[in-house]
Amino acid sequence: MQRKAVAVQGDRVSEWGWFLAWLAVGGCLALGLAALLSVGVALIALAAVAAVLLLRKGHRNALVGAVAGLALPLFYLAYLNRGGPGDVCHATAGGSTCTEEYAPVPFLIAGFLLLAAGFVIFLVLDRRRRGTDQPRK
Repeated sequence: MQRKAVAVQGDRVSEWGWFLAWLAVGGCLALGLAALLSVGVALIALAAVAAVLLLRKGHRNALVGAVAGLALPLFYLAYLNRGGPGDVCHATAGGSTCTEEYAPVPFLIAGFLLLAAGFVIFLVLDRRRRGTDQPRK
């Protein structure tokens, strides 16, 4: 019985590892789409290669990690626009520079919704799978 509990725990840790790998793929894909005019094509190609490798080896339930990964660039955009909305000026050695920034709240909300959706769907699928793996009495 002890061995079975350790095997189940190790399998759950493995599933979370696959989920995090898909999270990275989703983040790479979203960043590639956001930077399409510069390095985006390379990032999208990298995400596609990683997705093919993960589809061959990984758990299918962990695929929703890509949905959660789409939130990572949104959080970065919220961080970059943390001084907004409006013009934000910074002092430099030669005077000052001003940039127009967006409101960070929409990026935060969208990122949180995507991240939460990915985690919740993964947990629901994991619970369903564990419910069907239980031996019948």
